[in-house]
Order: sequence, then structure tokens, then C-alpha cells
Amino acid sequence: MADGFERTAEEREQARRGRQRARPRSGANGRKAPPRRRPTRPRRKHSWVGRIFALLPLALGVVLIWFLVQLFQPFHGSPHGSVTVTVPARANARQIGDELAKDGVVPSGFFFELRAMLAGQRGSLLAGTYHLQQGMTYGGVLKILTTPPPAAKTTNITIIEGRTRGQIDALLRAQGVKGSYAAATRRSPLINFAAYGAPRHTPDLEGFLFPDTYQLVEPISVQKLVSDQLSTFRQQFASVNLAYTRSQRLTPYEVLIVASMVQAEAATAHDAPLVASVIYNRLRIGMPLQIDATTRYATGNYTRPLTQSQLSSPSPYNTRIHKGLPPTPIDNPGLAAIQAAAHPAETNFLYFVAKVCGNGSSVFESGYNQFLADQAKYQRARSARGGRSPERCS
Repeated sequence: MADGFERTAEEREQARRGRQRARPRSGANGRKAPPRRRPTRPRRKHSWVGRIFALLPLALGVVLIWFLVQLFQPFHGSPHGSVTVTVPARANARQIGDELAKDGVVPSGFFFELRAMLAGQRGSLLAGTYHLQQGMTYGGVLKILTTPPPAAKTTNITIIEGRTRGQIDALLRAQGVKGSYAAATRRSPLINFAAYGAPRHTPDLEGFLFPDTYQLVEPISVQKLVSDQLSTFRQQFASVNLAYTRSQRLTPYEVLIVASMVQAEAATAHDAPLVASVIYNRLRIGMPLQIDATTRYATGNYTRPLTQSQLSSPSPYNTRIHKGLPPTPIDNPGLAAIQAAAHPAETNFLYFVAKVCGNGSSVFESGYNQFLADQAKYQRARSARGGRSPERCS
């Protein structure tokens, strides 16, 4: 060769291969082949819907945790303050919860109802007045509202038929009851005097204070006793048929006045309608009633014989000298006396006097002479007993 060197066969082959690699490739038609490209992976297209679905389990988990925290209150703080809440009868759990939430006792009425339902206590909430705190847990409030309160200590007060306001007041004072019964029985919104035909200037509630046994929570409230008596009176008096007395143009209040005299004078149930008939018969003919019990009411003398000065006192309650009914009832009659005043017996009797050995019953007469004879018999028996009553004999 011109350079003085001769290539070996191996060198010539390597040179050939190098030239081939340096030449551009061509297709079958002699054109250059396009350069090879590496295959690329297709890009994924992430839509907003897919992203929402991807985040949904996380969001649901957060909401569930929040819901459970609100319901079971694991991080609840300490209650504070003081709130008085009244749960009305027949209120449902949601209504109670809303009221508690309004007063700040619990955060939510909805969650309160749900806790009550989960605890099986939705129908066990008790009506009443509760002293609670603000910021309490649902469980704490449910425990209080489903626990029956301890039974209150009570006392029975028995008001005997025919007792006056003054006598009842003295009885309560003797038993250590605080408060003035006399003051509490002057007026009450529970009794409308006009509705019973009573005068506007009616001085007090004498006659309306129904005698019965009343169970009162200790410490005894005089005002509560009076309210119970008046409520019972309204209920009992409403059951009385006043058709007869209306026909006689008597007001309900006048019937009550008659009933109070019947209560004072009739010692037996048998005599009550008879005493009422004497009162109505005397009223009909304009004769003074001459009921000693009215004079005793005016003078306060309930145990000793009436004196001559008391019998001739000018008091409007002295029915010996004043015709017609006394101004007010003279005691507080029971239902039997009221019924007798509303339904008197049909008689011609104008007089009655206690029967000797009659165990409280009376002798009734139409004539004055026979009455005088009965009265003389009674006085002889009394004298024979040294001035003691001859009404009850062994």
C-alpha cells in the first residue's frame, strides 16, 4: 500500500463494519429510514370526580368522628352555674332537649334526644322542676331526669265540718303551722263572689273553706291549704242541684248561709233537711229565725250558755232580733248540710229543740205550745243532771 503498511483481513472487516454504521439507513425503496423512538407510556387523566371519590372516605371518617364526639362528649368540660328547668307533663324527649339547650344545660336538643333513644330512656323522662347546671353532659342530665325524686314528707290536716275561719286558724297555730290562716282566707282568685251572688263587700271566705282531710307537703303552707279547700269547694258545690232554691229566688251564696246554720244546728243526718225546712218556713212567713248558732258566731261563745246580753246584742248576726238571713255563713259546712239546704224536707215545722236522750237528735213542732212543752221537758232533764246536757243518755 502507499503508506507502506498492509492491513490484515481482521482490520479490513472492522473498517467495513464501521462504514456501514456510519451510513444512514434507508428503506426498501432506498429512502432513509426514520430514527427509532423509545415507546412512551400514556399519561393518566385524573378528573375532579375521581379526586372527590378518592377523598370521600376521609371526609366520611372525619364527619363520623365529629358526630361521635358530639354524641358521647369524651372531652366535655365541667358544668357550671345553676339553672332551674321545669319539665312539663307529656313533653317528649326532643321538646325537653330543646328546652335544656335553650337554657344552656346541654349543647343540642337533637343529640339529647338521640342519647335518650340509645339509652332506652326516651319515654322515661319525668316531669317536674329540676335544679341543673349549664354545660352538663347528656348522660348526666338523663340520669337526673329519669330518677324519681324521693317521696316528699307529708302531713294530713283534717278540717272538721262546721268550723269557722277563726277556729281553723287557732287549730293550725296550736299545731305549729306557720302563717296566718285568717289573713289567707280574706280573698282568693279561686273564688269569684259575684258568681255565687255574694255582695261585693263580702268580708271574707267564710263558708267557702270546704271541710275535709288534706294531705300537705311539709313544711305546711297555709296558702296551699286554703287553695285546696277552695278548689274542693268549687268541685263539691258544682255537684249540688240548686233548682229548688232558684225557684225560691235564693242565690247560691244564700244557700251557703242556710247550709252553715244547718251544719251548726243539726247533729244528725236525719235532722239536717228538717232544720232546713224550719229555716225556709220561717223565712217564708217573715218570722225571725232565732238560731242561737248565729249569735254564738257573733259573740265567739261556743261552749257556755248564752247570756241575756248576748241574746239581745244588736249584731246583724243576732237572728233573734233581726229577720232574714245573717250577712254571711257562720261556719264552713260540709256537703251533707249543703245538700239539705238545697233540698229541704217538706214540712210545716217552725220550731225544734234538742230531744232528751236523743243522742243529738231534735224534736220538731209546728205549734208554739207544743214547742214550749218540749222545751220545758228538756230544762227539767237538764236540772236533774245538775246543769249538764240531757241529750245523751247511757
